[in-house]
Amino acid sequence: MARLPLSALLPGSSAGGPRATHAPVPPVDLPPGRIFPVPGRGEFFVRDTGEEDRPAILLLHGWMFSADLNWFTTYGPLHDAGLRVIALDHRGHGRGLRSPDPFRLTACADDAAAVLDVLGAAPATVVGYSMGGAIAQLLAHRHPDAVRALVLSATSSEWQDPRMKLLWNTMAGLRLLLGLFPDGMWRGAMRTMGAPDSATTTWHAVELARGNAADLAEAGRELGRFDARPWHREIRAPRAVVMTADDTSVPPAKQRELAERLDAPLFSAPGTHGAVTAKPRTYNAALMDALRAVGTLGDREREPAPAAAG
Repeated sequence: MARLPLSALLPGSSAGGPRATHAPVPPVDLPPGRIFPVPGRGEFFVRDTGEEDRPAILLLHGWMFSADLNWFTTYGPLHDAGLRVIALDHRGHGRGLRSPDPFRLTACADDAAAVLDVLGAAPATVVGYSMGGAIAQLLAHRHPDAVRALVLSATSSEWQDPRMKLLWNTMAGLRLLLGLFPDGMWRGAMRTMGAPDSATTTWHAVELARGNAADLAEAGRELGRFDARPWHREIRAPRAVVMTADDTSVPPAKQRELAERLDAPLFSAPGTHGAVTAKPRTYNAALMDALRAVGTLGDREREPAPAAAG
């Protein structure tokens, strides 16, 4: 990871002179979103295009991100392909549930099952990205009736080797530090990485700052504890894996191993861990192929839907 100068991260930093301010405007139109109560669990923020006559697809986002930051380039193509698109913010992330209980991946899986039930959208095709892939595996294992098909991307069956455990614990500490100065620190980090001051950049920073620092730090430690290998054979839903081919956060070898363990077809998308938004056209094409493989999209969907702007 590149070292960022502390001066660039501090709130109000203006080493290059005064900075323009912008309203945090998403780069694309987003599906309708609302906060609604789930009995016995709390209030959840969910995006839902709402068409009850379409097959439902549930998108589970990665660590530190909100659903919108993870999937904003994918909402439109999936909807254009004829699907009811649903996405929720996990607890402690984005606008997700704030709970006094410690963050647990199993609780996120139970949340997702409860949301699908309340929406009347189960069983759904579940797509999990990075941490969302771990949650998706738990969802398919703990609530098999809620999952019609499973697509896993940029993720693994476990992160038990010492290097990966150290990575997640180090990143958890960094996220806790970023939580001390949320908005200004994220904007400073993005400037240092070359992102221009714009409405889109401001939107990214504001979305990143929504997360609860303590929950997100614990989420990083949870990923270091995750291991689905003992119960993988119990997953019965049709499944596929979309591999981010140049990933350094979740090495491609881990993603190939996941596909082998699940006896799942493997589809390769060029790009690093952020390929879903950095290379949306090629990523979405691989995702559509995976959705055809698990039977969510029919043969008529041969041409990949155009990527959303951004």
